[in-house]
Amino acid sequence: MAYRFDEIQIGQKASLSKTITEADIYAFAGITGDFNPVHVDAEFAKKTIFKERIAHGLLTAGLISAVLGTKLPGPNSVYLKQELEFTAPVRIGDTITAEVEVMEKKPEKKILRLRTIAFNQKGDTVLKGEAVIKKLDS
Repeated sequence: MAYRFDEIQIGQKASLSKTITEADIYAFAGITGDFNPVHVDAEFAKKTIFKERIAHGLLTAGLISAVLGTKLPGPNSVYLKQELEFTAPVRIGDTITAEVEVMEKKPEKKILRLRTIAFNQKGDTVLKGEAVIKKLDS
């Protein structure tokens, strides 16, 4: 849904969920060139603190971008800033829910500050932060 700036309310939330697959990890590695073996090499990953391959942090962050660009504030929005803290690994097969919540509105410039969070199917937070978005109402 495309919201106009004046339709967006403090406290308003939106989310989406996705199960992370091996194909997602390889596609992300191919697009970005990030072939860090902790993501793509099972034998290497077994020797790490994670004991298995994990998803790229920015793959998970991309789910936040998807919520912002398609749900809230939705189309006609531009990212100005994103702060992220990666709090737990995302593993192949995890279902990640990315959620945003409007924390502040600056009407004079049509700017929004949103809380951003992602959590897995167990409810463990895997990413948290804040985004600043400019709404480009026509």
